[in-house]
Amino acid sequence: MSKDTAIFAGGCFWCMVEPFDKMPGIISVRSGYTGGFVENPTYEQVCSHTTGHTEAVKIVFDPEIISYAELVNIYWRQTDPTDAMGQFQDRGDSYRPVIFVHDEEQRKIAEESKKALAESGEFDKPIVTQIEDAKPFYEAEEYHQDFYKKNPERYALEEMGGREQFRNQHWN
Repeated sequence: MSKDTAIFAGGCFWCMVEPFDKMPGIISVRSGYTGGFVENPTYEQVCSHTTGHTEAVKIVFDPEIISYAELVNIYWRQTDPTDAMGQFQDRGDSYRPVIFVHDEEQRKIAEESKKALAESGEFDKPIVTQIEDAKPFYEAEEYHQDFYKKNPERYALEEMGGREQFRNQHWN
């Protein structure tokens, strides 16, 4: 089995796991922190907006079953790509939308996808999601992992914070 890695930030990481977790070819989806300058940050540190990190998910996948381009497409459908300062009810730099790329092939796919989205006419505002080089990824505390399975009621409340309505308006 081949393995590759994708890292996406799209607001609260609790809401970014399930859409990928249920797809064929996904080996694992882990919540964590990346993009900052503090090693091994805690949730409390990241929430203080002093680490430079953003909440993200690290996806290990089999590219023979699901492509990176397909993952990028799933990513767009979970986020508001026109909002640079957070996602839905989650505000601030630790919730900014970013596609973290591991190599030039991922960068090319992400940039082409972003350009196509911008040209699609789906959004009235510019697409502001950043595409950045991947930095060290630090797994979040265990209670954050698979949150949608462990705490479905709280997860449902998070989804109702604007993400679900946005998806229905723009993608369904």
